[in-house]
Order: sequence, then C-alpha cells, then structure tokens
Amino acid sequence: MAERNGKVVSAKEAISRNVHDGDHLIIGNYTVGSCAALVYEVIRQSRKKLTLYSQSGIFDVEALVGSGCIDRLVTTYCLRAGGRKGGSAVERALNAGTLELEDYTNFQYNARLMAGMHGFSYIQVLEGAMVTDLFHKRSFMGEDKYRVIKCPYTGKNQLTVPAANPDVCIVHVQRADKFGNAQYWGALGSVAAAALASKRIIVSCEEIVEHDVIQSSPHLTLIPAYRVDAVVEIPWGANPTEVLGYYNMDQFMYGLFMAADGTADGLKAWLDEWVYGCPNHEAYINHYIQKFGSKCLDGIRAKAFYSAPANYGSAFTSRWDTEGRERNMGLTLDEFELTLKQRGKLYE
Repeated sequence: MAERNGKVVSAKEAISRNVHDGDHLIIGNYTVGSCAALVYEVIRQSRKKLTLYSQSGIFDVEALVGSGCIDRLVTTYCLRAGGRKGGSAVERALNAGTLELEDYTNFQYNARLMAGMHGFSYIQVLEGAMVTDLFHKRSFMGEDKYRVIKCPYTGKNQLTVPAANPDVCIVHVQRADKFGNAQYWGALGSVAAAALASKRIIVSCEEIVEHDVIQSSPHLTLIPAYRVDAVVEIPWGANPTEVLGYYNMDQFMYGLFMAADGTADGLKAWLDEWVYGCPNHEAYINHYIQKFGSKCLDGIRAKAFYSAPANYGSAFTSRWDTEGRERNMGLTLDEFELTLKQRGKLYE
C-alpha cells in the first residue's frame, strides 16, 4: 500500500509523524493560499512550545497562538483583529507574557530563508535597518538576531542575519503527485525558500495528479519529491484564503474568524466549533455546508482561465538510441568503454 500510494497520507498522520513539541515550524505560504487544514491539525494534536516562522501572521498564526501551541514567533507582520478597541491572539499573548516575538522586515525574513536554502550560515542585508528599532529591540534571539561584520573587501560595516533552517515546513499548493513533486503558481512569496530551507516538508494540495501531469509542466514544480516527507490531498485546504485556479478568498468565513478573534472567549468558541469540533478538514467543510449551505462556496469557485501551453518537445529524450548505441558515435556503452580503455583514458 505504501509503495502504491507513495508519500500520500492523511493530515493527521503527516502532522503526527513530522511535527513535534518544541519544533521550529514554518508556514510556507505567504498571505494567499495558506495551509489552513494543516494548521488546524497541528492545533488538534495540541503541539506545544513551538517556535513559529510566518512571513504574514494572518488567521493561521492567530489560531496557533490562540490555541497555546506557540511560545515564540518570528514574523514580519501580524494582523490586528477587532480594530482599535480590540486586539488579537498575538497581542493578547504578548501582553500576557506567554509569547515572545522577533520582528524582521520582509526582505530580512526572506534573506534568512534564502541563506538556509543554500546552506549558508548567514547572509548580508541592507544596513539601513541599523538605525531602526528592528535592530535595537531584540527578544529571544538576542545578539543573534543581527550581527555586524567587517566586509573583507571594503572594510565597511555590513549587517547580517542568520540562516533559518526550521525543523518542518507546512505548505499548501495547487497540485502534487503521490511522490511529493509539488506544483504551485500565482503569488510566490516565500513558498519555495520556506520549504527548501526546512529539514522536513509536509505538502497539502487541492488535488493529487498523475506523474505525467507534473512532467508536462516542470516549471511549476517548486518543491521536488526527494525533499518532501508527506503529501496530503485536501480540497478547500486553504479556506478561508484563496488558491489560484481553484477558489477565491472566502470573505464570509474570514469575517466570522475576524469577529471571533477580537476576544479570547470569541476565539476559543470559534476553535471549539471549527477546529476541535471537526475531526478533519472534510468535516470542517461539511459543517460549513450544513450550517450555511453551499451557495457561498459555490460562488467563489474559480472560473477556468488557462495559460497557453508550452512546447517541451525534443527530437529524442536520450543520447542512446533504441538499440543502445550512442547517437553520435554509434557505439554501445561496452564498445565506448573498450575504446577508452584501448586509448588509456578509462580510469577505474
């Protein structure tokens, strides 16, 4: 069964195997198409003491913080539910002293991931930040939030940030195959870098497709199979955010969440109904339809708008013909090796 299904598992199994208490967890999506279903599964499994990385703290970060999963947060932005008189789960946790936050610019946050993705230990960023509170106000990272070094070429001060290599990335994409080749298109944000900088990757997708579909559009594969630990097929898996080609933002559900998030009691009631009260994302969607009908979801389904196909054809796909001969020299591999050996060019 495992071989036939490749890396395809349920969200429950994917999170259980790959997300552990105390992990550094990163949400790979940036504002759009967030991995809601995977976030909710982390909450259901009551993971604790996580350090969360998120380029844009929207409903996903609020839900994780409000459920008590997160002790530390590295981010560039957090929403504020409830307007001037309200707050948010993040704000309440900061005021209560139950959450530590380290704040970066979008550029610096992405630079940390790029460094991690490429195997660097640090990376240079724009030195203008040295006159801002981003540089002077530090939380749990202390001196390691930024370091100033001397440029070996000019002798000038350079501002650097450390590489980020989270333990696990959770990310939602449009489609993937059973092996884990994940394809994503639209606003990219930090999707690729967040995933590839991480030690483990959980991919959820709107649909699992055959491998030849992936092969027919290789430019859309942002995360290759060999890096992926688990694949989960979850239609509507980003609701209430949008997924290009599948559905728009669900402003109705987003509004419900925002109204609830303005108070601790409101968010608790929302989590009890929509996360803890639903054993999985299919149950979440079924509850949505039972409570409000299907009109809202039907109304935000994407209308087809396909790009022009690209021709990836070639005269042949291998330098070896159907008889096993190299196309230019007309030799088999054994004949080629014999020729090299006779000329003293074959080293074993």
